[in-house]
Amino acid sequence: MTASTQRTELELAVPDLPVERVHALLDAPATGTPRVAALLAHGAGASMESAFLEDVALRLAAGGLAVLRFRYPYMERAAREGRRFPPDRRPALEATHLAALAELRRRYPDARCLLAGKSMGGRMASLLAAEGTACDGLAFLGYPLHPAKQPEKLRSEHFACCLQPALFLQGTRDALCDLDLLRTELELYGGAHELHVVEGADHGFDVPKRSGRDADDVRAELARVLLDWVARVLH
Repeated sequence: MTASTQRTELELAVPDLPVERVHALLDAPATGTPRVAALLAHGAGASMESAFLEDVALRLAAGGLAVLRFRYPYMERAAREGRRFPPDRRPALEATHLAALAELRRRYPDARCLLAGKSMGGRMASLLAAEGTACDGLAFLGYPLHPAKQPEKLRSEHFACCLQPALFLQGTRDALCDLDLLRTELELYGGAHELHVVEGADHGFDVPKRSGRDADDVRAELARVLLDWVARVLH
């Protein structure tokens, strides 16, 4: 955290799921009322506490957004039991996502709402938006367009039903998102959209040492681009 942000630890009730409650973290500006509140969901392999999401969340909060992260049930179980679990099925993921969104809206009822996520978390946000969940924008940190080495298995069948403005942040070495395929699929996207390409970044936004850049440089770029997009599109 920085002096300009404050953190609140939360527990969200998720009845009728593998766990009854999941842990969440809310980072927000220390003063003032945020005009945009973002729900930032984690990916399949790394929880909300990953160095990547921690860094991005704090940068966004320092930029004026309220940012709520949360654990999906399988990650909550992993944290409690100290062992790995496979991701929950889609209904459990979506139910948890909606519980976190309800908490964010309760705390910031007058703010514009941004659904954002890393990989799987972003895909869940897009599916909810396509199903009619109200939000003002979508942001994807590495959208998983297809499984690795299986570009024929596209995860874009719902794009036409996404009417919210969207920002796609993608690396040129992302094994889960062929950029040419993504550009083609984005022609079907239902709302306004922008694509920002991070040169040399893989699915986790790591870059080779030979690039002369490091993780801090890339995360600063992602936060800068996302905050600029929010200022232009959601304010």
